Parts: sequence; structure tokens; C-alpha cells
Amino acid sequence: MKDFVDGTAFNNEQGNRARKLFAAVVLAALDDAIADDKKYGNGPEQIARWARSRDGREVLSCAGIDPNERVVSGLMDFVGRGVRTSVALSREESERRNAAQQAEAA
Repeated sequence: MKDFVDGTAFNNEQGNRARKLFAAVVLAALDDAIADDKKYGNGPEQIARWARSRDGREVLSCAGIDPNERVVSGLMDFVGRGVRTSVALSREESERRNAAQQAEAA
């Protein structure tokens, strides 16, 4: 029984690592689209084309993201904002956004 539990825990951990790896690929694709948007002005179209492609759908699925049109439009909105993923995921950016929302609500 112990071997079964250890094997299951190992497989679960491997799955989590793979999901994180594919999530990193999605973040890299977003950064590339943001760079394209700043350089050529076609970032949202690029990320939409990638997300709708077979490879993009597979990467999104492996990252644990359902590759539907709502997700594609969300990715396009994110790229349209032009905020790099490293900045968007930082604590300072989230604090700035929360302060802006609170000031807007007041």
C-alpha cells in the first residue's frame, strides 16, 4: 500500500511540474506578443492566432487552461494592455492596481 501511495504522490508531483512548465510557455508567448505589439502593433492578433492554433490549444490544455474563445479574448486583452507578465505578476503591480481600484471606488 505504501508503494502505491508513494507512486501516486510522485506522479502527481510530476504532473504539477509539467503543468508549471507549460504555464511558463504560455507566459513566454504572452511576452512575445506584447513585444510584437510594441514593435509592429499586431500583438493581440498574434496571441489569438497562436491560441487558436493546434499547438497553442495543446499548450494551453497542458497548462491547465481551457482553450476556449473566452480565454483567447482574455489573452488578447492582456496583450493589449501592454504590461509584461513579470511586471503583472509582481507584488508592486498588484498593489498599484488595488490602490487604483480603491481610489476609483471612492
